[in-house]
Amino acid sequence: MSRIGLSTYAFFWRMSDKVPHPLTLAQMLQQTADLDVSVFQICDYPAIEQWSDEQLLALRQQADALGITLELGTRGLGTVHLRRYLHIASVLDAHVVRSMFNTADHRPSLDEAAGLIAAVLPDFARQQVRLCLETYEQVSSRDMMSVINKFLSPWLCVCLDPANCVAGLELPEQVIANTAARVGNLHIKDFAFTRRDGWVGFTFAGCPMGEGRLDYDRMIASVRPAEREINQIVEHWLPWQDEAGLTCEREAEWTRRAVEFLRSKQDQE
Repeated sequence: MSRIGLSTYAFFWRMSDKVPHPLTLAQMLQQTADLDVSVFQICDYPAIEQWSDEQLLALRQQADALGITLELGTRGLGTVHLRRYLHIASVLDAHVVRSMFNTADHRPSLDEAAGLIAAVLPDFARQQVRLCLETYEQVSSRDMMSVINKFLSPWLCVCLDPANCVAGLELPEQVIANTAARVGNLHIKDFAFTRRDGWVGFTFAGCPMGEGRLDYDRMIASVRPAEREINQIVEHWLPWQDEAGLTCEREAEWTRRAVEFLRSKQDQE
């Protein structure tokens, strides 16, 4: 079964300090439940690293009461850092931790990345948590797979987001083909190019689901998320809309539309 989820990136502006009353994780959980969505991925939300076990347990209890499964997301391959996220995952009963090769101050070589993965992968396997490394422009999908394919473990996977790799001059269909066999998590967002004023270059940004360049059907046919129990997590690349109220309204609208799109696709299947 493939379940629909929301990421904190679906609340990117509404939880930011650019709005008068940023949403808390508890509020985002409630809004996820209000859409009858059953997965919530807390992704790139570093404040949670400082939470006590009591705070984490309260969040898990809220999620349990709402019928929501939690997932986690961070960046980097540091051993201590990933073990901290494994502990958070144990308290939250999360079975996915998404990460990336690089952080702002650490860019491991491919050999170093393999060594770091080898150090923590047994811990992920023991806890039965998928470590899902995301496709993005800083590491080509071919290079990323050259590391991931050193390990046969089902607990090391890809978090596939074809949009991220366009800036590295990889076509989305190439990224899908390179990674499909090892995908364990899907980030779902649509994207498009628009001409800048005066036809001087392009803007590459998000767009409402179903209107852009994401070949959703190709991706699903390649990855087979229903068969492989891979959750589909909604994100956005919504540009700021001049003022907070309109931006928050647009973000909520894009989220509703994405959820409806994914449900309609599941109904067709």
